[in-house]
Amino acid sequence: MSFEFIELQLAQQKQQHLHRSSVAISGKQARHIKVNDKSFLNFSSNDYLGLASEPALVNAWKKGADLFGIGSGGSYLVTGYNQVHQDVTEQLKSWLNLNAIALFNSGYSANQAIVKLLLSKGDLILQDKLNHASLIEAGLYSQAKMNRFKHNDLSHLTQLLDRYQSIHNKLIISEGVFSMDGDTAPISDLSSIAKSNNAWLMVDDAHGLGVLGDRGKGCVNNAQVDQQEVDIYMATFGKALGVGGAFIAGSTELIDYINNFSKPYIYTTGLPPAMIYCIGEAAKLAEQQQWRRDHLAELIADFKTLCSGFNIPLMDSNTAIQPVLIGSSSQALLISDYLKQQGIWTTAIRPPTVPVNSARLRVTITANHCKSDILLLAQQLKQAIDANNH
Repeated sequence: MSFEFIELQLAQQKQQHLHRSSVAISGKQARHIKVNDKSFLNFSSNDYLGLASEPALVNAWKKGADLFGIGSGGSYLVTGYNQVHQDVTEQLKSWLNLNAIALFNSGYSANQAIVKLLLSKGDLILQDKLNHASLIEAGLYSQAKMNRFKHNDLSHLTQLLDRYQSIHNKLIISEGVFSMDGDTAPISDLSSIAKSNNAWLMVDDAHGLGVLGDRGKGCVNNAQVDQQEVDIYMATFGKALGVGGAFIAGSTELIDYINNFSKPYIYTTGLPPAMIYCIGEAAKLAEQQQWRRDHLAELIADFKTLCSGFNIPLMDSNTAIQPVLIGSSSQALLISDYLKQQGIWTTAIRPPTVPVNSARLRVTITANHCKSDILLLAQQLKQAIDANNH
């Protein structure tokens, strides 16, 4: 029989405690989510600023539908680029100090598109070992030579650049905030190294935009680096901004090149104009409502202090992503299930998303949470870990 590997590999996934399946939630993405009519305190959402169910944004999407209809009707180069796309693009450029922007339907597609577009045989990609799967996969599919430098290891990166200094087109890629570890990249040093080695730097700021930096400008601003020093900047609207979609920013020539040569951009239906209108309103709230970032920072500090007191093994993160390192995939699943029995929804992250023997609970804190939520989570985590160790 053809494709026998499907059944075999699924069976292997189950045996190794790595099998995954989607769980349908009902209702809104919020502080509490409902699964099978049971309510859970939600610590698995990337809705860092608590905007996904913000009434002002729900109304903005409705207003956008009234003003512009629902679908875009085509790709951006046909009839899918509405005036509202242009207006919101200008707004983002002003907020984030960007030269030019190309809109994409997701961060995954944006990352795949830019790597596929720019890198050819004989070129070089140097990626942080812990970069998101979309970036690693894009590099593997590229015809360019790809090496992965040790996580945040500038010495290793420099060694690789020295080894391949004869290669003309070189692209260094790093996440700004690492999605599974929650730590941040040394953007200033990466920028300096890229410059001195005649290489380009790309930063994926999916988990930093809206949360880090002055007025939520992201990880580059937070590192006190001029946005113009980053050749390719990717960020998403589906995390801290609470909506969906993504963009790539860079020089006007780079974005013009995307418009003319990137097939994933040229041949994809544009983001719905009502959605873009909502994204514009979300960006305004993210920029102006500093109280959301301040509250989030307090909750993160509380959680780290409580976990330190309870000897809960956190990874080295000061962001809203607070991974609890477990190690074993089966143990991570058991602890996640225990917490769900207590009404707390946390997700066990297992290989291949993270390295072998580094399974974890990926706890994410949002501005929707309150201090009592954080205390409850820490207490239940301690009980779950203690129960699992005995």
